[in-house]
Amino acid sequence: MFRKLLIANRGEIACRIIRSAQKLGIATVAVYAEADRHAPHCALADEAISLGAGPASETYLRLPKLTAAIKKTRADAVHPGYGFLSENADFARAVAKAGAVFVGPPPAAMVAMGDKIAAKKLARAAGVPVIPGAAEAIADEAEARRAADKIGYPVMLKAAGGGGGKGMRIVTEAAQLEAALAGAAREAQAGFGDARIFVEKFIARPRHIEIQVLSDKKGGLVHLGERECSIQRRNQKLLEEAPSPFVDARLRARMGAAALALARRVRYHSAGTVEFVVDADGGFYFLEMNTRLQVEHGITELVYGVDLVEEMLRIAAGERLRQRQSQLKPKGWAVEVRLCAEDPTRQFLPSVGRLTHYAPPEIQPARGVRLRLDDGVREGSEISVFYDSMIGKLMAHAPSRRAAIAALEQALDDFHIDGIRHNVNFLRAVCSQKAFLAGDTSTDFIARVWPDGFQHAMPPPPRQRHLAAIAYVLQQRRLRRSPHARVPRRLAVQLGEHVFWAEAAPEACSGQGAVRVQLTDGQKRRHQLSVTSDWQPGARRFVGAVNGQSLRLSVRPLTEGFRLSGGGTSLDVRVRPPAAQELMRFMPAARTAQSAQEVRCPMPGAVLAVAVQPGQEVKAGETLFIVEAMKMENIVRAERDGKVHKLHCAVGDKLAVDALMLEFA
Repeated sequence: MFRKLLIANRGEIACRIIRSAQKLGIATVAVYAEADRHAPHCALADEAISLGAGPASETYLRLPKLTAAIKKTRADAVHPGYGFLSENADFARAVAKAGAVFVGPPPAAMVAMGDKIAAKKLARAAGVPVIPGAAEAIADEAEARRAADKIGYPVMLKAAGGGGGKGMRIVTEAAQLEAALAGAAREAQAGFGDARIFVEKFIARPRHIEIQVLSDKKGGLVHLGERECSIQRRNQKLLEEAPSPFVDARLRARMGAAALALARRVRYHSAGTVEFVVDADGGFYFLEMNTRLQVEHGITELVYGVDLVEEMLRIAAGERLRQRQSQLKPKGWAVEVRLCAEDPTRQFLPSVGRLTHYAPPEIQPARGVRLRLDDGVREGSEISVFYDSMIGKLMAHAPSRRAAIAALEQALDDFHIDGIRHNVNFLRAVCSQKAFLAGDTSTDFIARVWPDGFQHAMPPPPRQRHLAAIAYVLQQRRLRRSPHARVPRRLAVQLGEHVFWAEAAPEACSGQGAVRVQLTDGQKRRHQLSVTSDWQPGARRFVGAVNGQSLRLSVRPLTEGFRLSGGGTSLDVRVRPPAAQELMRFMPAARTAQSAQEVRCPMPGAVLAVAVQPGQEVKAGETLFIVEAMKMENIVRAERDGKVHKLHCAVGDKLAVDALMLEFA
């Protein structure tokens, strides 16, 4: 086994790899850009070495700096994690030249599968079904039009040099092709240094299902079943589960055999994943092979009881596989969600900033249920515009799918993050959707369930009353903490447009027992609720019950009340004395801070393209700018018709969120 392992990555995957290496008694080396000097992966490793200052392109992606680190630390193996240089054959060769073993597949297999066009040809030769489409990269727009006309719309444009959602565009009609092709090529060039694009048929409402394979250097080859990764935004996965609710034993065997045939064809060794799109009739088509550890590998580990990182290290060290196909049987069900720094209410635009509060779940799982959190941040960590938006992965494993989902729901309700926008409440909302619970998932799931975009919906009346009663008790306890505060027995509680009048015996609110709260709604109906919780001012978690129903909420204090988050929604609940509530009807309606004559940057990032010029007439929906943030292109469109008066940014400018970009005349 190796003596010292260098991890050529950062964040949660670096931490994950370090833990498996430590289990095998291998010393570990972390590398870091100066901005990550105090990151958890540096503290967890036995030693850490700087790659210098600057973004990933000047640090984590610089081969000379990484090979220098290998030589300086005398590491005899390198694990690339995922992303960055994990599928870069030149890096694998450089590692070998530096005297270390690359923990991954041979460079030839990486090259064969890294080029998506060549990979399709190999898949076809191995007898694996492929999606209809052009056999080569397209040379120009005219060739793209000919290919699309031959295949028939809708079509998918894809980057030849990589995956992960970058360089992908769905084109439903010929008029969209030019802009989509330009955007896909730009994103592909930025992400993989390869602007080549190919065209293939877009499969309507497909499922995204992938097969995990493991193979050693001596011909041993197995698969560990499937993962379903159909719930995606921007062609990037948000929720994965293993096994798939759609796949039966026969389909699993067929897909597994196809994945092994492809791995055998390219003489693969290490861990890898063969991805398929699956139609409603169970037909499956090769999508790509990821020649690395997948982000979602953890749910396969939970279901099959195999540490994939450990197996990668053993294979790289020359050991034979310890598993046989007949021994690999799935046990239970695992569901994973990706916790991301983004705003689901604004089309999942990325968010950056400092984690002022980061508190993972404290709940104790039920018998037979296991929770797992893979993250690489801590309270105070900085979420940077230079890296991917994912900050961690939360997984639940249980004997059944419903039990795993229920455990995940409870854990999400108990997960508290502040300082940035995040998707915790959105993920919780996904888990409670009827379509998801029924296993009716496809890659258009989010657009299908929330066609107008995700917003925090007002909960039904019973939950409104529960939240109002909780907010009343919390406010009473907060007021009573101040020795000079006058604590009125009766308070107004407002949720959106709904106002409740709440009262209880003040002395009851200060204790830890049940508090009986009387609520009067807008129709003068009275409701009696019993609130039980030991919450005290300053606590970020509410753990308690209303009328015997258990509730877990995130609590953020506001000037008048609290922001209560849980169950898939987040609401500002205002709590006021009666006189203050009466005066609210005289308050003027709030006006938006952003003028209709202005366009402001919706996220921090760099301006890649400016599509308009002063004096130009634009229509609602037309592209104004393209902004790159967290390795993805984001299109800023006109929200109304107008005439451009003045531009306030140019290509190459780095903008903060809400920076002024354009003024209309």
